[in-house]
Amino acid sequence: MKLFDRSEMQFFSLASRRSKVEIVSSSSALQNDTTPISAELQARTFQIAKEILQARESHASIILAFGAHTIKNSLGVLLIEFIKRGWLTHLATNGAGVIHDWEFAFQGTSSEDVRENVDKGRFGTWQETLLNLNLALAVGSYQGLGYGAAVGSLIAHDGLQIPSRAELTAKMTDPVADLAPQALALRAAAADLLSLLHDLELPSGWYPVAHPFSPYSVQAAAFTAGVPFTSHPMFGCDIIYQHPANRGAVIGRTAERDFLSYAQSVSGLEGGVYLSVGSAVMSPMIFEKSLSMARNVAQQRGKDIRDCHIHVVDLDPGSWDWSQGEPPVDNPAYYHRFMKTFHRMGCALDYTATDNRLFFLALYRNLLKLDP
Repeated sequence: MKLFDRSEMQFFSLASRRSKVEIVSSSSALQNDTTPISAELQARTFQIAKEILQARESHASIILAFGAHTIKNSLGVLLIEFIKRGWLTHLATNGAGVIHDWEFAFQGTSSEDVRENVDKGRFGTWQETLLNLNLALAVGSYQGLGYGAAVGSLIAHDGLQIPSRAELTAKMTDPVADLAPQALALRAAAADLLSLLHDLELPSGWYPVAHPFSPYSVQAAAFTAGVPFTSHPMFGCDIIYQHPANRGAVIGRTAERDFLSYAQSVSGLEGGVYLSVGSAVMSPMIFEKSLSMARNVAQQRGKDIRDCHIHVVDLDPGSWDWSQGEPPVDNPAYYHRFMKTFHRMGCALDYTATDNRLFFLALYRNLLKLDP
């Protein structure tokens, strides 16, 4: 089987790309937004705010799973406040959310014209994004970090400490008699990183990457605060897979850690809150597996996870009250696949059809009222 050779590709400076969102001005516009909130959304988010504060009081999980548009819409400034005020205990997104957050931190802009750049064969071919994120993941994999923390660490520290070739070689050649899973995983991570450094002729030592807009980075804020920020990518779905620095094993290793971190947070959802905003694929898919895993262990201990609140937010018009059960098959809402997935989880559930910007603005304002 012949494989595509990524080394033949041409990559371009990120500064040369026309980006559609500028983080400073768009964040300022968000913070000064005076858009009226409907009475219905006001009431819904006021209830959610009360549940969040109750969950915080009982030390239950408060999880936000969100799609990349939450970052593209400059809502990071609000999510950072949620982190600092203890209104979230876990954030989960896809690979694109990680990329947009990093690009904002690195150069203050993100979001390219997909149609224009695919037509030119240039979509996602941005050297700084591809090299730095893949390198951060490879170093993070070696350090035992997850996907989100590896990128968060890169931003927070303005660079990476790349181990020497001698250190990596020594890790790879530890006595084979030590077959502990952690030791084997470290050897594999060392081999991946050494291969990347060799193939791209990258030096060891301190690798500086300035992030002048890091105050706008949700990943950096979460990393600094010690709040899990996990990424749940699908291979080939993000632009970083185009670059020779990409290593599949690195993606798998860091994403596995993030999935298990997420599952651990789901195990603390009794009395907690799960917010799913603009994520019709990733969020319900990882949630159903993690909740089943968490219940498997809880029920062995005579416990369960039933008293939790699931709030789903998306743009699709709401056409059914999911608290009344599943709709009949002749109702269009029956084919609302991700809502059916959440409904079958057995927790209190509601659906809000609104723009994620309005939702987070309303929720933020209500939380400030209740917890100034």
